[in-house]
Amino acid sequence: MTIIPVILSGGAGTRLWPLSWGDHPKQFLPLVSNNTMIQETLLRLKDLDIGSPIVSCGEGHRFLVAQQLGEISDKKPTIILEPMAKNTAPAIAAACCAAIKQDKDAIVVVLPSDHVIADVKTFQNAVMTAAKNAEKGSLVTFGIVPTFAATGYGYVKAAGAETDGAFTLEKFVEKPCLEKAQEYLASGEYAWNSGMFVFKASTFIEELKVHSPEMAKLSIESFEKAVIDSDFIRLDKDAFGQIKGDSIDYAVMEKTKLGKIVKLNAGWDDVGSWSALYDISEKDENKNAVKGDVIALDTKNSYIRGGKRTIATIGLDNVVVVDSDDSLLIARMDSIQDVKKVAEVMKARG
Repeated sequence: MTIIPVILSGGAGTRLWPLSWGDHPKQFLPLVSNNTMIQETLLRLKDLDIGSPIVSCGEGHRFLVAQQLGEISDKKPTIILEPMAKNTAPAIAAACCAAIKQDKDAIVVVLPSDHVIADVKTFQNAVMTAAKNAEKGSLVTFGIVPTFAATGYGYVKAAGAETDGAFTLEKFVEKPCLEKAQEYLASGEYAWNSGMFVFKASTFIEELKVHSPEMAKLSIESFEKAVIDSDFIRLDKDAFGQIKGDSIDYAVMEKTKLGKIVKLNAGWDDVGSWSALYDISEKDENKNAVKGDVIALDTKNSYIRGGKRTIATIGLDNVVVVDSDDSLLIARMDSIQDVKKVAEVMKARG
């Protein structure tokens, strides 16, 4: 069984402005450890017998991907360049074509490049459980065992009894209101939608042909007509540009009858905001999460991240302060989700 990591690295991460921005989105930043998030994504598979990783990214990030993965692994990655963003399904389809070239029976582990998983061993065990189900023809997603009634995540519903470590995937559910989220939590049937998948590359391609045939045709064509440029595979722009972009959930997983769920309880977080990063960070006696050269006086319940300068706070509560080389963010913790609006304003300014 050949297991090949497929790492999706196309996100912009604007909710983590001012550090995550433009040419350096969050997956290329050391936000949680000394390694960047894309490095951590590959490193958490290091104890497994895996093939050379495949990374899907945009043109502007190709050298960052090559450099950062080269720093931690002697397995040269296959780096696929998307001509434009078309959501996850086409990117995964092209990566599956590349995986099949490595091994026609390859099993791929599809991983976003910006997640945090605290319990790596439990995650690795879940990957192997999912891979064994994938060998039998299943399309497996990881359902994160919910720890609270989250309204910021989509959900997946499991059905029937657990067989070979997996449940039947009954349905996907969009981000719910609080009342619904509380119902999901109480039922025990629902898990958070992790956006991570395990399946045979060939099985995914066949299911894509069934449920999204035009996308399958154009994705395959974009790979077959791709240009090899040094260490990079440039997907054909004409074919890829004709694809009507869609997520893997909508294009395949919500329609397939081959779906399975492996439940995962391993300290997962998608680190989608500064408040999420605060939640998973170590805190001092005043419940502050502090990084860098920071003096926090009479300050509590806050996330403070210094850059090259000293940051001093006095008399603050429930705030986020993040300093970068050219920008400074100061916000209330309960308003931090609006930071993406700042990124939108800056983009409009050019």
